[in-house]
Amino acid sequence: MKKRIIVVLGLLLGMSVILSFSAFAAKDACWEAKSSWDRVKEIGELTIGIDDAFPPMEFRDEKNELVGFDIDASRELGKRLGIKIKHIPTAWEGVVMALKVGKFDCIWSGMSITPEREKEIAFSNPYIMEKQIMVISGNNDTIKSVNDLSESNVIGVQAGSTSEEALSKLNKNFKEVKRYKNNTSAFMDLKIGRTDGVAVDELVGRYYLSQRPGEYKVLPEALTSEPIGIGFRKDDEALRLKIQETLNAMFADGTMRKISIKWFGDDITEWK
Repeated sequence: MKKRIIVVLGLLLGMSVILSFSAFAAKDACWEAKSSWDRVKEIGELTIGIDDAFPPMEFRDEKNELVGFDIDASRELGKRLGIKIKHIPTAWEGVVMALKVGKFDCIWSGMSITPEREKEIAFSNPYIMEKQIMVISGNNDTIKSVNDLSESNVIGVQAGSTSEEALSKLNKNFKEVKRYKNNTSAFMDLKIGRTDGVAVDELVGRYYLSQRPGEYKVLPEALTSEPIGIGFRKDDEALRLKIQETLNAMFADGTMRKISIKWFGDDITEWK
């Protein structure tokens, strides 16, 4: 009798496990069937990978609060979609891999669209046309153009940035290329004379010049020109299209123009 009860209990326990597993599997299948936008909408939050030391696109003010062009634009987008926006600071050198493994939903941080990156991730339409420039000390009178840079110079650059790629395309043998975690550190070393120049996004370089008149100047030739967009995982097409649709509306009603004027003093946005 005891054996029979044990067998019955064992069968019931086995069926319970199978039913539980089936329920979880069905839930997972249902979740997988949802589009990338549906998943974000259901959670009620869009997570965004950023470099939080990239003024004026995104950086921390004196209160340590996130501010900048991309911060304002993404928060406006969140209001229109009825979802929260969560910015996740990430080391720029590994930001694409962090996106691909699911650390956040997209990269919205002044990211240049390059052929190399397009092999890895998808992009929105460009919203700004960017340049890479060389910034030198304001009291440097020996370097007047990019052509004056030589093997005697030490150049700073943010590791993993397209500024680093642009620098490599100059085909110049510098004394040293110092790679920094962020542009703030690169500009600090330029200020105290540890480097002779910094290769940097024009948006960042011009911002530093406006904040510290006379301390820095820009060499006349651009290193490269490149579009800026929002990065997504390639499978998240529904999310990309929903954000693009909302971004288009922000361009059409003049919102992006207003945000641009706030941070750059002019409308430098691009809408395609």
